[in-house]
Amino acid sequence: MDIFVHFKSVIVKIISDMGHAHIDFTRINTEPPRDKTHGDIATNAAMVLCKTLGMNPRELATQIADKLKDNTDVDDVNVAGPGFINIKVANAFWANRFAELVADKESFGRPKKHNKKLIVEFTSANPTGPIHIGHVRGTVFGDSLASLLEWSGHDVFREYYVNDAGSQVVTLARSAFLRYREYLGDDIGEIPKGYYPGDYLKPVGKDIAQIHGDKLKNMDEKEWLPVVKEIVMKSMMEMIKADLALLDVKFDNYFSERELHDDGAIEKTLADMRERGLIYEGVLPPPKGQLPDDYEEREQTLFRATDWGDDIDRPLVKSDGSYTYFAADIAYHRNKYLRGFNDQIDVLGADHGGYVKRLKAIVRAVSNDEAELDVKICQIVKLLKDGEVQTMSKRSGNFITLNELHAAVGKDPIRFMMLYRKNEAPIDFDYDKVTEKSRDNPVFYVQYAHARVYSIMRQAKEAFNGFDVATYDFTKSDLNLLQDESEINLMKHLLNWPKVAATAAEFHEPHRISFYLYDLAALFHSLWNKGKEKPQLRFIVDNNEDLTLARLAMVRSVAYIVKAGLDILGVDAPHEMR
Repeated sequence: MDIFVHFKSVIVKIISDMGHAHIDFTRINTEPPRDKTHGDIATNAAMVLCKTLGMNPRELATQIADKLKDNTDVDDVNVAGPGFINIKVANAFWANRFAELVADKESFGRPKKHNKKLIVEFTSANPTGPIHIGHVRGTVFGDSLASLLEWSGHDVFREYYVNDAGSQVVTLARSAFLRYREYLGDDIGEIPKGYYPGDYLKPVGKDIAQIHGDKLKNMDEKEWLPVVKEIVMKSMMEMIKADLALLDVKFDNYFSERELHDDGAIEKTLADMRERGLIYEGVLPPPKGQLPDDYEEREQTLFRATDWGDDIDRPLVKSDGSYTYFAADIAYHRNKYLRGFNDQIDVLGADHGGYVKRLKAIVRAVSNDEAELDVKICQIVKLLKDGEVQTMSKRSGNFITLNELHAAVGKDPIRFMMLYRKNEAPIDFDYDKVTEKSRDNPVFYVQYAHARVYSIMRQAKEAFNGFDVATYDFTKSDLNLLQDESEINLMKHLLNWPKVAATAAEFHEPHRISFYLYDLAALFHSLWNKGKEKPQLRFIVDNNEDLTLARLAMVRSVAYIVKAGLDILGVDAPHEMR
């Protein structure tokens, strides 16, 4: 049980019993106080209800606090400032609640599955080359967010939007055609500006030659272009999927932008919008500041984006009659809505910050406010080695690939460290730090906590002549024997897991899980270290089986919660560290 939910219900009952059962209690919050010395739980109940009840907030807080003092689960209560209530919970409460965790094991705090469907679209890198460091953070964030939402009971669908209909695909095909000619022995000279120069296209050139020989060389571009596009797109997507597999990322669907054009989805979408009055013919005002060279004042087809929260109305058709990228975006998000996804999440890179309002406007408009979109922007990642920023790669030409990063540090450091900051904050990914075996390396520190649990369990097996930790029923343990302040603090943190996971899911912030796990590891390692200094605090106590079993129940629970959190982050939970 979420202890904060529990104490909110206690407070609601107190106020109801005071004769106020009819009022709205939804604004009451129960949460950890910012200063831990103030207690275990802080509530704003008096502050948010005083006006409704016509009372002074501090007077109301004092009345609530007096009632709380009669509760056997409460050790102390005090009123702070204008009316905040701080609660210190009795030790016996923690032991009783901790028994739930011991019984529930790895399912502790996990909500029941419900029928709410969500679609998380992430990565969606242009299929013009391998996954590189600029894509990795959004990939890890999106995948972990999807796992977090699944853990929280949602029905989650992972989707990759393949931008295979734009001019970049034509440029990619021309770049691959150069490599095809090169493989056949032609001197292609310097790669033209604007083409893709990476060596990763050389195998594609070879594939084209092995399939078609030299017969494409003498064809006009309009003849060889569709042939080469088909081959290069297949090759790029195979490369991307192989890169994603390095991070254990799998998608439920790869959605092709080209299909939106081929099956008339864009036309159908714009026709529906025109019928609903969402499109008009008009002239956009010139952009503020210095006019771009290509600006022309002309009448064009516009989406009434400002009616749905955007800053300006958006053009849908270019001067040459082709559709803008934005028109395809509208059709794609309408497609998601028509597939039954009223809850949509887009994970975008740092360079897409200006897209948030327009994308939200799209979803509101095409669904007539039935669907909602949350756009998560992942800021840039800087790679550091020996204190210097790394930017170049021989293979790709001008960026560091996921493949290269994975070869250097492995999956787990990549995934954990990409989630060790809020998505909106930049990250410095330090090669040297993530390979250290120390507290300064968060992923090692957390994984070591899980491995240390299993080391303790192996020691217990030896100490108790073959005691089988895996099958022992720890619900028989007397958890009231856990009285040291360090043990109480560890139990408190473990019992906070349901609230942390629920809050992370509610606000779409998986970084909360990595922060929580690091703090949990710190508490656990600290308690282990104290046992070296004070034998009475060791997990395995000679000649005191009851206390040992209680501590082993606590230790085993650490592994359950660390494993649950690492699973959400997509990071392994090892039984041993090398």
